[in-house]
Amino acid sequence: MKLILPFLISIALAGCVTQPGNEKTGRNNSAMGAVIGAVAGAVIGGQLDDDGNRDKGMILGALAGAAVGGGIGHQMDKQEQAFRDELAAEQRRSEIEIERVRDDLLKLTFDNEVTFDLNSATVKSSFASSLRKVADIINKYESIGVIVGHTDSTGSESYNQQLSERRAAGVRSYLIEQGVSPASLSATGRGEYEPRESNATEAGRALNRRVEVFVSPGDK
Repeated sequence: MKLILPFLISIALAGCVTQPGNEKTGRNNSAMGAVIGAVAGAVIGGQLDDDGNRDKGMILGALAGAAVGGGIGHQMDKQEQAFRDELAAEQRRSEIEIERVRDDLLKLTFDNEVTFDLNSATVKSSFASSLRKVADIINKYESIGVIVGHTDSTGSESYNQQLSERRAAGVRSYLIEQGVSPASLSATGRGEYEPRESNATEAGRALNRRVEVFVSPGDK
């Protein structure tokens, strides 16, 4: 909690740009509004998360809170469509999933097998162009994001945790190399603890091996 809240406040400030005369939202678009929204979102997210993972709840809650507090939710439709347009080929190949988690938050899910070689945290050259598109859109909308790595349950818990952290950090590093501000991106790993499907089958394990990027847009 002590380590997470200062980061949440910093990304709220970094993601907030004043936009006078915004009649659509009717909100105060000051940096203080974004900070208050981020902190409130963090607290609410931590309390309401129903899977026992307070850190995840705080991260998602803070991203949503920053979006509402800073008056930037109206940009989500444009940014979501930009991702869908630019990553249409990757979606057809099932390499990337794009999901509207809620009104003010997007989730991009990357297939680990497409993104990384076995036991590697270095982004494949064949996937680099896709991440460049992601970076371009993040830059265009001055977004903030949290990158989360996941594995299946094969191997030891400690190894899986470390691999998930390294892969999340690898995606973050590549996005930064493409010009995304380091202050706007955070990376964390969840190891094998948040599976999407059962690890009893290969199909389920394949879905569990992934990197997710949660994106909240900033004002433009």
